[in-house]
Amino acid sequence: MLNRHHISRRDFVGASALNMMAGVVASTLADPARAAAQSAGIKKGDLPDLTIKEVKVYAVDAEKMGGAKESGVEHIAAIVTSGGIEGNYTLASRYWHPNWSNLGWLDYAKPLLTGKSVLDLPALTSQWAPIKRRLGQLSYASAIDNCLWDILGKAVGLPIYQILGAYRNRVLAYGSTQHHDKLEEFVTEAQQCKAQGFKAYKIHPPWEQLSNGAYKHDHHLDIEIARAVRKTVGDDFSLLMDPVGIYSRLEAMEVGRVLDELGYVSFEDPLPTKDIDGLVELCNAVDVPVTIGEFLDSPYHYGEYIRRGAMDEVRFVVDNVGGITGGMKLAQMAETFDMQCQPHNWGNAFDHAVHFHCELAMPNNTWFEMTLPQGFSDRPYVKDHIRIAPDGYVYAPTKPGLGYELDRDVLDKMTVRVDS
Repeated sequence: MLNRHHISRRDFVGASALNMMAGVVASTLADPARAAAQSAGIKKGDLPDLTIKEVKVYAVDAEKMGGAKESGVEHIAAIVTSGGIEGNYTLASRYWHPNWSNLGWLDYAKPLLTGKSVLDLPALTSQWAPIKRRLGQLSYASAIDNCLWDILGKAVGLPIYQILGAYRNRVLAYGSTQHHDKLEEFVTEAQQCKAQGFKAYKIHPPWEQLSNGAYKHDHHLDIEIARAVRKTVGDDFSLLMDPVGIYSRLEAMEVGRVLDELGYVSFEDPLPTKDIDGLVELCNAVDVPVTIGEFLDSPYHYGEYIRRGAMDEVRFVVDNVGGITGGMKLAQMAETFDMQCQPHNWGNAFDHAVHFHCELAMPNNTWFEMTLPQGFSDRPYVKDHIRIAPDGYVYAPTKPGLGYELDRDVLDKMTVRVDS
């Protein structure tokens, strides 16, 4: 039976909603510098000199990360203004799509940015060009966008979300699992999360990558895990499921119906994102909201999914959709279509921060995704740690820009070279 959520949302996707989309981008995104100045109670002309004088990349010894358990080198983008304000963001590769790699970012960003002004942020990061819209969002522009927002916040002494338009100062968190091997591991971790104050828990079920690159999974085991975790945490605890696009249509249907029975609140990436027909069929068949978007590589690719009813909740990774600017455009688009927006939060402190600011500025969001175990995302060179409070919420940062301050002494010791 088609639930009311599907009916109201799909009826809404008509001519009036499409017309409303034309005005969905707020003046904040059209002129971020003016918004920053207004948020600080000054005029745009009173902002400090935001001419970009330097673009560089810190290469950090990742073997010293401790709990991060990474090897090799981690790269951090740095854009510096004439006034000495520095904006930063991580430069990590993204999944398996070539457009999601930040290799070569410096060669792209340095000639583009040097001598330009942060005041021109939209022009420096926009992907509104036919070939870019067709091929997908370039992650280079996303990293630039995040750095420039960091600079704007620091320039006016405010966290980014307050410039975007603060809707709240906290977001309810769910614990987001690793792909554990055994049912018992999920049950134990769910118990621990509830004891720590979490009000929700998301399962990334077991999988095994084979030598040919394929992934082995057992959706029947996933169902057992879903049932066991529900029994463990009780009915008043929110649960989410994310198999990361690995199911067949029949498997997704079977798991989805069990999630309906168990009262799960999100079924994320049950099918490969490219299977739009399968997603439409699944959305019509189950009540649990189907959450899609993590594997869409451009903000311009969401329209067909919304028009056809192939997603119930919108998800995005800012690196894939144009940075904070692209993420907020998608959040506003989802709001226009009466849909929830559930940003991705996996990764290090910078990854958490950019999505957190979007969540704090949007009304149509419920969750902060906290990578488990808490502390997994910490970096020694970042002074501030992201944790849930005893009430289950993550509270907004108070420091300017991204809000999580670099420890320069530690960063200097961990930096093996600076590329410029």
